Amino acid sequence: MTTTLGQALKQWEAKNDGASAKEADTIKLCAVQPPIAKLDPKILSALSSCQTLSLSTNAIDKLPSLSGMASLRILSVGRNNLKKVEKLDDVAATLEQLWMSYNQVTSLEGLAGLGQLQVLYCSNNLIKSFGELDHLAGLPQLREVLFAGNPMY
Repeated sequence: MTTTLGQALKQWEAKNDGASAKEADTIKLCAVQPPIAKLDPKILSALSSCQTLSLSTNAIDKLPSLSGMASLRILSVGRNNLKKVEKLDDVAATLEQLWMSYNQVTSLEGLAGLGQLQVLYCSNNLIKSFGELDHLAGLPQLREVLFAGNPMY
């Protein structure tokens, strides 16, 4: 049994005195029970004001397109089931922090275009080679990284 993103957002609105998720700048959907497994890109695209989206400790296995989330600065997807970093192109101009520790990510390839990225937490994934760090070479703003707990150590 899982919770849909739509259901989780309705629960969030109820807990936040009826605030509209579409107008919120910070949305925290951490450890939803039962967990969120899939992200609906249509619902995400309506969150155009969202600057911080926290989806940690769920069962999300892949990221969909984040088109429409033109204000997103911080994305927290740690402690999920992500295997790949992908579909972040739509937030490349705004995303400053990506927290994705405790997943099953094996490659950093999907990060290459995130020119505004300053913080990357990627500990306890499945990155085996220091060569993966080459994908970060073109990220001029990157200042803080964490890779502890990956097999490359």
